Amino acid sequence: MVQVAEHAGAARSEDPADELLRSFGRQVKILRERAGLTQAALAPRLGYSEAQIAAIEQGRRIPRPETIDNLDNLLEGGGLLLAMKRAVALTRYPAFFRDAARIEEEAVEFHAYAVLAVPGLLQTEEYARTMFTVWRPRRREDEIEQMVAARMARHGIYERKPAPTLSFVIEESVLERSVLERPFGGTDVLRGQLEHMLLVAENPHVEIQVMPTRVVDHAGADGPFTMMTPEGGEQVAYVESQANGRVITKRESVRGFAVRYGILRAQALSPAESVRHIEKLLQGDL
Repeated sequence: MVQVAEHAGAARSEDPADELLRSFGRQVKILRERAGLTQAALAPRLGYSEAQIAAIEQGRRIPRPETIDNLDNLLEGGGLLLAMKRAVALTRYPAFFRDAARIEEEAVEFHAYAVLAVPGLLQTEEYARTMFTVWRPRRREDEIEQMVAARMARHGIYERKPAPTLSFVIEESVLERSVLERPFGGTDVLRGQLEHMLLVAENPHVEIQVMPTRVVDHAGADGPFTMMTPEGGEQVAYVESQANGRVITKRESVRGFAVRYGILRAQALSPAESVRHIEKLLQGDL
């Protein structure tokens, strides 16, 4: 899995995460000075440059989870930095997605209906990078790399134990449009993406279904959505559009999403049929 990016994101002057990162940086500086170390002396112990240490202390760089572990150990933080580890990790994500990210991290069930692109939890690094690159307005390279790494970090959900239950219903047009009409990233990226989906589909806790375009009675007319159930909690729905996201907790509304998702799964190809469909795409003129 790709390591978490350490570049601070784009201009986020109004993002509340900025103050959290600055606060974390101040704690690092206090502990470093207490230990009698300069930034130059600490840097090689972490495999960093002096400038990178300065960026962390100034809240301009998001440290990796393992970097926080090492900092707390090297500076004898006594768990002070570790206490901020999860909160710092969440700053990797756009502000509108953080509430959903918190739920996703502890979800025992995750279900997604996708209509425009391959769901983030199924994307390869190359596909994700292409998606972020074509967005407008254009993003800087460091922004794109941070976003890609944050998306890849979400794939840790597959390594959790006990394993959560995951399912995806993906419109056929997402796959065929990518192959035939809108070749994001080129042939190699697309082939890698489809092959990756087949590998993920081998996971006994994951089911991927393709929704045929020919389906007339369609339960997904209102667009894409995600459903998650946190451990010991109530199921919630999440909807996202145009860089805005909303977690829905009202039971009646969530029940409606659950009903629609159940119908979508019934209307879609079975998991086995869906695998064969993706295999046929790979065997074609891709």
